[in-house]
Amino acid sequence: MNKKRKLGRGVAMVGAGMSKFDMFTDRDSKDLFAEAFLQMGDSVDKGLDPNDIDALYIGNFTNDFFAHQSHWGAILSDSLGLIPKPATRVEGACASSALAFREGVFAIASGFYDVVLVGGVEDMSKGNTETVAEGLALAASPYERKAGFTFPGIFAAIATAYFEKYGASREDLMNITIKSHDNAPLNPKAQYQVTIREMMGAKIKRAKEKGGAVPDWSDEKDFLRDPIANPTIAWPLHLFDCCPISDGAACILLVGEEIAKHFTDEPLYVAGIGQASGRGLNAADDLTYFEATRSAAKEAYQMSGLTPADIQFAEVHDCFSIVELLHMEDLGFFEPGESYKAVADGLTRLDGPKPINTSGGLKCKGHPVGATGAAQLIEVWEQLRNKAGNRGVPIEGLRIGAAHNLGGTGGTCTFTILERR
Repeated sequence: MNKKRKLGRGVAMVGAGMSKFDMFTDRDSKDLFAEAFLQMGDSVDKGLDPNDIDALYIGNFTNDFFAHQSHWGAILSDSLGLIPKPATRVEGACASSALAFREGVFAIASGFYDVVLVGGVEDMSKGNTETVAEGLALAASPYERKAGFTFPGIFAAIATAYFEKYGASREDLMNITIKSHDNAPLNPKAQYQVTIREMMGAKIKRAKEKGGAVPDWSDEKDFLRDPIANPTIAWPLHLFDCCPISDGAACILLVGEEIAKHFTDEPLYVAGIGQASGRGLNAADDLTYFEATRSAAKEAYQMSGLTPADIQFAEVHDCFSIVELLHMEDLGFFEPGESYKAVADGLTRLDGPKPINTSGGLKCKGHPVGATGAAQLIEVWEQLRNKAGNRGVPIEGLRIGAAHNLGGTGGTCTFTILERR
């Protein structure tokens, strides 16, 4: 039975802030979350008394492993001076803070709380690459782990299945990489602040200064084809198809719809919200779509009364370039097997009719996994409030944006639609 979900009370987003995403040797989760919290407070146009916050919901995947510290809800509540306000840690792999957002929405919609802080944090960079890979693998299904799959290996298998079914190739993944690197330098919080062309120029300049062989790349794709500049990680995925190791935090303030104008004259409203679970890939019917994404999207669309055509732009989970293609199809933006053609035609560029990952995406903005879901929603917030600067979506009457977040290898997916009224 298909039931149209609805909130018992409207929920509005009235503040948002995030730290820069990067690898920090001298800052930890408390530092990063405090930075995000202070920026969130500054974004509340009419001011925020922290004492008005009723509760906290904090997304964190596995600081237990990365930072050897658990119990992050209480720790962050204490570090922000919000004790004894209740704080709950929420874990859903890379979708952790999107789930924290969802829990905050439901807490307000129930009428139990009026003002809720949601967000996420992850501190991934203190270990080496092997340690990070081991930590992230905890989000895979037991079968995938026993079979020896790493995350790049899993998504490489997905890429080969998609290529075989629809005729796409590595060249199509390059289009996504180039787009992401074009958007990221416009985002001051992004980890990568350089386009592929700028990177090429810098490498050529260094080669000349050292008197060595000067690369003769003709364009960005020529650079990405170079196995030295862009080595294979798990074929067909190469280095520039993969998101980086990142540290970072993001904070959002949610309130009951009827009090939103007490905080800002420009609130955003939760129009639709969906979540779903997916089976392990060993049991999936097809590796070229995520059933959890399709189900979460259906729930959000039904709740909002909107269709994929109504979504003017979106942040889409792109931990690897291939999944941006799959998710755009699963969300209904393009028909199955058509998204790679849409990217090639420029439809998802910042100046295209359906901009995707204007922030630079996980690929270039960074992916501190516990903070990613909230950070995606913050990009929607900045775009809809015309605060995105040079990366602002140039669509007249911008009103509706969405964020899609994936946890693990598709075991948890969320889709959230925000609306400016």
